[in-house]
Amino acid sequence: MQKQVYFVSGIDTGIGKSIATGLYAKELADAGRRVTTQKIVQTGCQGVAEDIQTHRRLQGIGLTEHDRNGSTCPYVFAYPCSPHLAAEQEQRPISLEVIDKATHSLLQSYDTVLLEGAGGLMVPLNREQTLLDFAAKRGYPLVLVTSGRLGSINHTLLSLAAARHAGLPVRRLVYNRYPAADPVIGAETERYLRDYLQRHFPEAEWAVLAEAIVD
Repeated sequence: MQKQVYFVSGIDTGIGKSIATGLYAKELADAGRRVTTQKIVQTGCQGVAEDIQTHRRLQGIGLTEHDRNGSTCPYVFAYPCSPHLAAEQEQRPISLEVIDKATHSLLQSYDTVLLEGAGGLMVPLNREQTLLDFAAKRGYPLVLVTSGRLGSINHTLLSLAAARHAGLPVRRLVYNRYPAADPVIGAETERYLRDYLQRHFPEAEWAVLAEAIVD
C-alpha cells in the first residue's frame, strides 16, 4: 500500500482542524488504513501536544509511543501565538528537517500520516517560510477545513486559490457546521462552497462535520 501524507489546514485558527483530523484518521482506520496523526507545531501548551490528545480521543485510542517520544509533534511551545514568534520567544528555531525526519519515522509504522498545521496556510513557521511553502514543497495533498460563519466563503476561496497557485493538490474540503452559524448564512455558505468545489476542484472530496459528531 502506498505511503501518503496529507496536510490538514484551515481558513483560520479555531476552525476545527483538530476535530477534522481526528475524525478523518478514524475514518481511514475504519477503512483498513494504518493511520496516525502528526502536529507540525503546537503553541500554548506543554508536554504532549493538546491537539494530538484530541486526535487520540476522537480515534478512540490512547497515546502512542510516538506521541510520548515527540515524533507526532516535534515542537511544543508554551506561548500561545504564531509558531515563528513562539520559537523566537523560547530561542528554539523550528527546523524543517526535524519535522521531516519525524514524519518519515512515522511512515515506517503507518501507511498514512495526517499532518495538522497551525492556523491557516499563510501562518509563518519562520521569517521566510509559511505553512503553505512547507506543504507545497513536499507535495502533500491538502485537507482544508472551513465553516459557515460570515466571511468563510471569501477565506475559503482565498485559501483554495493560494493552494492552486502553489501547486498544492486539494484532497478534501471539510465543512464544519459547529458551532452553528446563522441558519441562512450557514446554509448558503455550505451550498456555495460545495458547488464551487465541484466546479473548480472536481477531484477533491467534500465532507461535513455535523454538530452531533463534534459534540
